Amino acid sequence: MLVHSFKHIRRRQIRSTLIRVVIVCFTLLTLLPLLYILAYIIRRGIGAINWSFFVELPKPVGERGGGIANALTGSVLIVALATLMAVPVGLSSALYLSEHSRGKLAGLIRLCIEVLTGIPSIVVGIVAYYWLVRPMNSFSAFSGSVALAIMMLPIMIRSAEETLKRFPVHLREASLALGVPYYKTILKVLLPCSLSGVLSGIMLAIARVIGETAPLLFTAFGNPYLSFNIFHPMHSLPLLIYNYAISPYDSWHQLAWGAAWVLLMWILLLNVLTRIMIRKWSVQY
Repeated sequence: MLVHSFKHIRRRQIRSTLIRVVIVCFTLLTLLPLLYILAYIIRRGIGAINWSFFVELPKPVGERGGGIANALTGSVLIVALATLMAVPVGLSSALYLSEHSRGKLAGLIRLCIEVLTGIPSIVVGIVAYYWLVRPMNSFSAFSGSVALAIMMLPIMIRSAEETLKRFPVHLREASLALGVPYYKTILKVLLPCSLSGVLSGIMLAIARVIGETAPLLFTAFGNPYLSFNIFHPMHSLPLLIYNYAISPYDSWHQLAWGAAWVLLMWILLLNVLTRIMIRKWSVQY
């Protein structure tokens, strides 16, 4: 009897070990492409990184040096403006969905969010082109920001809604029972306690759109000069990478790899900051 039990336990241990090995192998297979891409971009792009790379404009073909100051500044402005557009709409929608989750309008909003999530970015760019670029008779950073803001909304709304739904009902009821108006309960109790989840959703939405090229091809278009006018064409990192990568010039290829390295570090930093905010600012109910 004891021998039989020992053999049974031994078989279970062997099966458990085999399953662990298989899981580890599949995990490595999943991570290897990502690690290879990261290592390849870092190896090819790190050589272009220096101070002038960040503060100088691209130089004409044939001249050595140059930088990505126009694209770096343009990306910051376009993404910042898109965030300013998307946050009020996304947060308002998330509040409505969390407070009136069973209404017909809430179901319609969720359906629209699901559809918007699956729309290709190039389609968003084409729509923004016909909505804004053609009526304005000019490409502009403003049009690009609108396109990116539309793409940010699904991630932002879903993340904020899930965070707001986890807020305990008894805390809301306690605030209302003390005579606090409904709008003050939302502003002073609900939102501050849900700040980490809301901010993490915003950061993830920024990380999602910061590398988009297709919408900006139809809207911001690009600009070889440093521009701060949001109603004029403006360059960005994804556009610079696209234009320089398909060019026949080695100097531009090096700038493209350097810009890809900067974009990669930017996205990694946003994801790390999101993790830190979730861990340190989350409220335990």
